[in-house]
Amino acid sequence: MGLIAYLILLALSGLIVGALGRLALPGRDPMSIPQTIMVGLAGSFLAGIVTWLVFGRGYGGIVLSVAFATGIVYVVRRSRGGTLTDPGRPRIDR
Repeated sequence: MGLIAYLILLALSGLIVGALGRLALPGRDPMSIPQTIMVGLAGSFLAGIVTWLVFGRGYGGIVLSVAFATGIVYVVRRSRGGTLTDPGRPRIDR
């Protein structure tokens, strides 16, 4: 598989995991598509690290990846001043 195809598949899987992580929490999240991809990739990466530390294998699985992505979305909400159901206001830097 070529490098470009790998990067496209990586971005697509990050988008799917990130979107499922965003859907797991109620309320609208003011995130763009690249932010959703980054949340999905970070969730998958953390799930892989945790399963590697616990089980000695380097695969996280989709359920654990979505759970970690949901946790990241929750942390982002809390950093904006939101709650579990309210995403809060996004920061406007000038």
